[in-house]
Amino acid sequence: MEEPGGRGCGFLYYAYGSNLLRERLVLRNPSAALCALARLQDFKLEFGHHQGKTSSVWHGGTATIVQSPGDEVWGIVWKMNTCNLSSLDKQEGVEDGIYVPIEVDVHTQAGKVLTCRSYQMRDYVLGPPSPQYKKVICMGAKQNGLPTDYLEKLEAIETNNYAGPVPIMEEIEAAIKAEKINSA
Repeated sequence: MEEPGGRGCGFLYYAYGSNLLRERLVLRNPSAALCALARLQDFKLEFGHHQGKTSSVWHGGTATIVQSPGDEVWGIVWKMNTCNLSSLDKQEGVEDGIYVPIEVDVHTQAGKVLTCRSYQMRDYVLGPPSPQYKKVICMGAKQNGLPTDYLEKLEAIETNNYAGPVPIMEEIEAAIKAEKINSA
């Protein structure tokens, strides 16, 4: 018998996009716990529109990772309860065929290699993210202390200048506000 909280009832999830921000991830996946900062070797970050369609949630391109020798992507390894696997898949649009779950080996700052679940966009056309989506990624990178040079790379990403409403952003900002009040 494995005790609760052992390896058997959870999985590791490698986040490199909007789920770098804890408040974004726990909106739908409350079990997420920070495990480590890690880098994914020989991949790069890209933004795109699945089948050329703009994300209705973010109003711009969304993040994906593509194999690219010599490049690296920094992200967060979250430890999650298996009960959140379906909510995570749903958030990532797996059933709609937008993202597919993949397994990646990432290197932590302590030099450990962790095998994690991550997601890759299928069948997409390159396209810039909305300023709101980029902001969430940068906030998450800052929140978790990703390397400064990587943070600068993220800050330099061009956006599509979308200025309309982004309800999910309001939800995230409300969650951050509520947290500040609760921890005051």
